[in-house]
Amino acid sequence: MAALPHIFPIKILPDDIDFMGHVNNARYLGWVQDAVLSHWHKLAPAEAIAAHGWVALKHEITYRKPAFLDDDVIANVILERIQGARAFYQTVVKRGEEVLAEIQSSWCFIDSETLRPARIGHEIAAFFLPPEPEVQSAA
Repeated sequence: MAALPHIFPIKILPDDIDFMGHVNNARYLGWVQDAVLSHWHKLAPAEAIAAHGWVALKHEITYRKPAFLDDDVIANVILERIQGARAFYQTVVKRGEEVLAEIQSSWCFIDSETLRPARIGHEIAAFFLPPEPEVQSAA
């Protein structure tokens, strides 16, 4: 079950604009990283933030429409699932109701001291994912 969306406002800077007059496609990677890490910092307890970090494993971006300097843009981040040390996110970059880009990404949870992958335990996952609904048996 996916978590509630995390809305991350994006500020487009003059350096984000390429020779074609719109945001350079590579800039979207930075936005996704900033948005996912914002989600982590918003919901995780301080001790988990101090002891762990994230490393991006994969991003798959589908560009739909260009963004421009004066656009009001947000990233809508949804944690779709957790598996072992990995978290799978969907991020949709939007201008109003227009979808500018859709990004599927996977991230590895790491121990900040050893820099090795760390399993995402239920105690951490509970801050991000709603509990599974109970299945009621027919009586």
